Amino acid sequence: MEVFQQEFDRLEEALRRLRHDANAKAVFLIDKNGQHIAAAGDVDEFDSTSLASLTAGNVAATDGLAKLIGEREFSVLFHEGQRDHIHISIVARRAILLVIFDERSSLGLVRLRVKRASAELEKVFEQMTEQSERGPDSRAEASPFSEITDDDIDALFSE
Repeated sequence: MEVFQQEFDRLEEALRRLRHDANAKAVFLIDKNGQHIAAAGDVDEFDSTSLASLTAGNVAATDGLAKLIGEREFSVLFHEGQRDHIHISIVARRAILLVIFDERSSLGLVRLRVKRASAELEKVFEQMTEQSERGPDSRAEASPFSEITDDDIDALFSE
C-alpha cells in the first residue's frame, strides 16, 4: 500500500485525535504484515518495530483461532495488564489499530473513541484505494510539470 504525504498527514491527525480523546498513552497504526504506518502519543516509550510485528502476529494467531470456531475474525482484542492495557482492532480489514492506555482511561472510553476513529481511518483508506485504482499518473496530472514531455526535455538540452 502506497501512502502519500497528504494521506499520511490525515492518518496521523486521526491518531493524534484518538490519543487525546481516549486519554491513551500511545496509538499505533500497523499494516497486517507488521509494518509500522503511523503513531501518536508517547511512542518513544516503546520499541515500535517489535510492537508492530508482535501485534500483527497476535492478530494472525487470533484469526486462526476465529476460523477454528467458525468465525471470520475477531475484530477487537483486549489485553489487560497491571498498569497498562492494550486495545487492538482491525481497520478497513487491512490495518491494525493499537491503543495503549492506563488507569487514566477506561476500556469503555477507548472502545467508543476507537469506533469513531476507525470510521475516519477507513475513509482515508478508501480514498487511497480509489487513488491507486486511478493509477500512479493521476497525481502527476495535477502537477505543473505533467504537461512536459520527453521531447520537450530533449529539445531544452539540445540547444
